[in-house]
Amino acid sequence: MENSGGIQASLAGRYALALFELARDNGQIDSVGQSLSTVKTALAEVADFRALVSSPLVSRDAAEKAVAGVAASLKLDPLTTKFLGVLANNRRLGKLSGMIRAFETLVSAHKGETRAEVTSAFPLTSEQTDALAQQLRTRVGSDVLLETRVDPAIMGGLVVKIGSQMIDSSIRTRLNTLAMAMKG
Repeated sequence: MENSGGIQASLAGRYALALFELARDNGQIDSVGQSLSTVKTALAEVADFRALVSSPLVSRDAAEKAVAGVAASLKLDPLTTKFLGVLANNRRLGKLSGMIRAFETLVSAHKGETRAEVTSAFPLTSEQTDALAQQLRTRVGSDVLLETRVDPAIMGGLVVKIGSQMIDSSIRTRLNTLAMAMKG
């Protein structure tokens, strides 16, 4: 897999690659992907879960038990549940977000898709996301999976990140550029 070399350079990437290979070999890529998506949502929305994942004060045993409880309440698949237990035991829960991103990248490469992170000032409609996905598909030459987020600070326009490439057409950047040009 072409992306695995760059992904293996980080600790999070090595764990994600190991999970991906287990999921692929057991035909569970989709179920693990759904479970990790659920975990990603929980990390974004539940402060107690974020605290558990990031706290160095939680013992290995307590972290394993807490993660098992969270996995059961979120109805995660068994492979993802075991993976979270391994992370808790190895004190690597703090790297979970990076592992999820790396896993998503590996799945996209496996499916022949390209991932794009899109930031907008306001939520995009389905028509807008479809049109953007089509334009990006033409630009990169493969299917594009959009991950959208809203950041009112950009004021308008879009910031699109595909791999290491960034397209910034935000109003904030344009205003900053204009301000720098006026300073001379």
